[in-house]
Amino acid sequence: MLTTAVTLNANGHTDIQTSEQAAAALKPIAGNAAFFLFSLGIVGTGLLAVPVLAASAAYAAGEVFGWLIGLENKLAEARGFYGVIAAAILLGIAVDLSPLDPIKALVWSAVINGVTVVPILVAMMIVASRPEQMGRFVANRSQRIFGWLTTVMMAVAAVAMFATL
Repeated sequence: MLTTAVTLNANGHTDIQTSEQAAAALKPIAGNAAFFLFSLGIVGTGLLAVPVLAASAAYAAGEVFGWLIGLENKLAEARGFYGVIAAAILLGIAVDLSPLDPIKALVWSAVINGVTVVPILVAMMIVASRPEQMGRFVANRSQRIFGWLTTVMMAVAAVAMFATL
């Protein structure tokens, strides 16, 4: 991301609103192949992300509801698990076919992730620091220091984002 941001900024592209603009901004580097390479990258990313995100949602839902989970199980054995995978894929297709601006959706999903990660990190650090819950896997001193440092940096970034809106 940093390389792309530096490259786009160096060429005067600081406000990318569409995927077409992003591909055009890469033309000084990739030449006439920019659109092809950008399209290939987007398709490749989607082909990698869709099954991973759908399966991770299914694993999370299965854990919450106590379902049998795992891709090694047959459909008849893990209907809920495979149902969530199918629903996640269908929801992704519906969002793709909707009039929702994909660039704005990416920005807002990053904003939501950046804000919600702070309380998650706090909870994770509290649990990771408790020997009665973690046993021999309790976080050591350096892990706690870096974990809390990360948590503070994410909190500062979230506050700074809202302060500069």
